[in-house]
Amino acid sequence: MKKSSIFALVIIAVALGFILSMVGDFSSYETFATAEAKPGKEFQIIAKLDTINNKMEYDPIKDPNHFVFFAKDDAGVIKKVNFTGTKPQDFERSEKLTMTGTMENGEFKCNKILMKCPSKYKTDQVALGTKS
Repeated sequence: MKKSSIFALVIIAVALGFILSMVGDFSSYETFATAEAKPGKEFQIIAKLDTINNKMEYDPIKDPNHFVFFAKDDAGVIKKVNFTGTKPQDFERSEKLTMTGTMENGEFKCNKILMKCPSKYKTDQVALGTKS
């Protein structure tokens, strides 16, 4: 074999190894139970805000970058969430939360929140194509 062929095969093997290692890091949405099983690893969790049994804690004068709330994941598990950042505007009105963070000591340490807000057109929906 030529040296250039061997070099090309090594480069392809390294590139393939790099691509396969990246695929393993792509995260899917998980639950609090999955995150609790692997503490310290970063996960994305979809949940709803739980204000029925628990209160939100946010004091912008004391610490504007500390927001605590409780969230309920798709499996029905409720966990305390510590968010490092300011409380998002209209947080209480959000339908779903996509949170990125790690599980530590039974609490979810969140560093990023994406909110799905309710549609302003939701109450204006009309069924079309039905006859009475």
